[in-house]
Amino acid sequence: MIREIDSYYLNKEEPNKSCLLTLRQFILNQDGHISETRKYGMPCFCYKNKMFCYLWTDKKTDSPYILMVEGKHLTHPKLEAGNRSRMKILTIDPTIDLPIETIGSILNQALDLYRNGTIRIK
Repeated sequence: MIREIDSYYLNKEEPNKSCLLTLRQFILNQDGHISETRKYGMPCFCYKNKMFCYLWTDKKTDSPYILMVEGKHLTHPKLEAGNRSRMKILTIDPTIDLPIETIGSILNQALDLYRNGTIRIK
């Protein structure tokens, strides 16, 4: 039986499907306190039940991206704020190897906000 959250990934076309599935596993493997749910129709990753990041695809380009919920606290040249005041995104090119070091660095910078209390967890 396919879970609802799995259907989001499985209904994507390649190369996005493989890219998103790999990103999903990479995010979940960053910390034992990360869990996955679905919010606003997209996969949402929580750290100790507090929203941490989302996976989505751009409506115009169909490119996958990671949306960092507390992006305003993050500094990395690959993160884009656009017209968002709180969140930032990391666009991913699904046709090339994932920039694992960049992704890991950004995810851990964000996780540290929760771990050190900058972002309060109830």
